[in-house]
Amino acid sequence: MELSFWRVTVWLSLAIWIYLFAFRGGFWRLRERLGKQRAEVNDKEPLIAIVIPARDEALYIAETVTSLRSQRGTFRLDITVADDESSDETASLAARAGANRVIPVRPRPPQWKGKLWALREALEAVPSEAEFILFIDADIACDSTDVVQQLLNKGNEGYDLVTVMVHLRCQSFAEKMLVPAFVYFFFKLYPPSWVACKPGVAAAAGGCMLIRRDTLEKLGGIESYRSALIDDCALAGRVKSVGGRIWLGMSNGELRSTRGYDSAGVIRSMIARSAFAQLRHSLLFLVGTLAGMGVIYLAPLSFLFTRDPAIAFLALGAWLLGAIMFAPAVATFRAPVWTIFGLPLIALFYLAATVESAWNYWRGRGGVWKGRVQDML
Repeated sequence: MELSFWRVTVWLSLAIWIYLFAFRGGFWRLRERLGKQRAEVNDKEPLIAIVIPARDEALYIAETVTSLRSQRGTFRLDITVADDESSDETASLAARAGANRVIPVRPRPPQWKGKLWALREALEAVPSEAEFILFIDADIACDSTDVVQQLLNKGNEGYDLVTVMVHLRCQSFAEKMLVPAFVYFFFKLYPPSWVACKPGVAAAAGGCMLIRRDTLEKLGGIESYRSALIDDCALAGRVKSVGGRIWLGMSNGELRSTRGYDSAGVIRSMIARSAFAQLRHSLLFLVGTLAGMGVIYLAPLSFLFTRDPAIAFLALGAWLLGAIMFAPAVATFRAPVWTIFGLPLIALFYLAATVESAWNYWRGRGGVWKGRVQDML
């Protein structure tokens, strides 16, 4: 009976990996990328209002604004930085770097999340003729002068929301071990091809989101999801609810995050900030996630050295299939090739961070970001 149970478990693991490989939108291939299509020639260049929420971002804000100010294409740019009660020189550095305006964010009302309130405050100041709004984080830099044009080109293909998973920094040992998996797991949850064509699948990468202004107004503005901790996916859900189309993909490295995560502890805290909110604060979903991840990632590794050759063979197949699927993410971030075989252990790290996220929520410390507790009972 016991042997039969383990065989069923490893068969289930292999079956899930085959499903993920062949039937989940090819998420692991990471093929959805911004391209350098030729810009359309328009008599009137649209105004793109860039909105940057910033709280204590003196290390990054100048490079972000400068790189955006250098963008060229068939558009006009207006840059607004929302200084969210910074205690450093964020505001003055943003102004010197070329922001059209830097507005102080007023005290946040109840039920509003900090970043969303900052965005809402900034939107009050952007020019009324702006046709597109580009929400971009304060630690995102453009390494070429046509990034905004690439985003606009996607918008001109009929998408109401164009959102990009920027190239995360991958330099420290911790980043090389854990950052590729972050992108891999995100796209596994939200396959970009499904986001583009399936009505019930909506997601966005909050670091860079270009949205049509009329779409934002149609869905009720920032107010319509003001209490969402995972604000990017909440916005995507609202866009789909009003019939909008979403393009989700990656940059080719020219749109990158300048923020570093030099230790596993910092990355763990980043994951723990929102993981339990992703599970809707449900103990049932948490238990299901632990069980599911255990079957998918840990079972193959656990059964590799069993004395039963049939179980060991199936476990090896599941483990190698997972390594093959993880390889494009590892290659994208130029992490060591051997890390493709470490996905089960990396998944264990993410599981531990998810449990920590639940624990933080239950003790009233959920969603902590720069001193703010944003997710609690």
